[in-house]
Amino acid sequence: MVRFLILLLFPLLFNGLGPGDKEYKNPVFEPILADPTVVKADDGWFYAYGTQDDWGDGKGSRLIPIVRSKDLVHWDYVKEAFTEKPTWKQKGGIWAPDVVKVNGKYHMYYAYSTWGDVNPGVGLAIADSPAGPFVDQGKLFNSQDVEVPNSIDPFYLEVDDKKYVFWGSFSDKPMQGTYGVELSADGKSIPDLSKKFKIAAGDFEAVMIQKKGEYYYFLGSKESCCEFEKSKYHIRMGRSKSIFGPFVDQDGKDLRERGTGTVLLHSNDVYAGPGHNSRWVTDNAGNDWLLYHAILKTEPRVSTGANRRVLMLDKLTWKNSWPEISNTEPSLENRPSPLFK
Repeated sequence: MVRFLILLLFPLLFNGLGPGDKEYKNPVFEPILADPTVVKADDGWFYAYGTQDDWGDGKGSRLIPIVRSKDLVHWDYVKEAFTEKPTWKQKGGIWAPDVVKVNGKYHMYYAYSTWGDVNPGVGLAIADSPAGPFVDQGKLFNSQDVEVPNSIDPFYLEVDDKKYVFWGSFSDKPMQGTYGVELSADGKSIPDLSKKFKIAAGDFEAVMIQKKGEYYYFLGSKESCCEFEKSKYHIRMGRSKSIFGPFVDQDGKDLRERGTGTVLLHSNDVYAGPGHNSRWVTDNAGNDWLLYHAILKTEPRVSTGANRRVLMLDKLTWKNSWPEISNTEPSLENRPSPLFK
């Protein structure tokens, strides 16, 4: 009998999984962590950051909420990233932060905007610790500076010892689209805004680019992010062997043309508007995991009226060098957890 139990438990022990904590179920954090970004810090924790939002708990609008986890499943609230709001713009919210470690410091590239803003922009804040406080460095650019409408949703990428920021959001104006431009060596400024390059059309937002194998994968979100249970946000993708593109979908269509992109994730009967994903994270077993937000259709808002965009987690698998999520939709049932032990 003892021998039988040992044989039964050996696969769990070999994989570093205990009998009580090997599964998870969405959402992994609530009530809100919209437009998430995640970074693995030197202290061994994963830190995730979200758009400024009022959670409806009487504590007001959080200036970039920070949560942390050891396993991507169990998240605890830490604090707000800012002690005071950046002042380089008269009004607006701090949206869609992207936090990365640059030259030993934690850089937060963020959007500053209001709904329908004709001149939103991208700023930078820096901290010594992933928990902040982040000290604002001011504006990198706004839409007028760079001549790109709706310049929000920044994303940082470093390739061949060069640093870049990508950005862009919904627009049908002539200069619409997702663009990239090279940053200075310290990541704090842009030497020449005129050297921007376009990689996707203006029906995308929330750009994320990550390399696996020989390809750079573009993941971006389309349609309405914030119409509660009617939200139609979803994630589409393309790939390229160069960060300058062309990025193409599985049909070979260039993402710089509107109406393109292969669907990676869409709504189901329970969750609306899954989108604005983070970088994927690879666990100790070599599996890739994607964090994103979605809206529970039966509880789509908090008391203040804000969209209740909860934090979600799902596993990426790979087929013919393309990522997939099971059923192309948020998971509902218990799933095996990421392995970090």
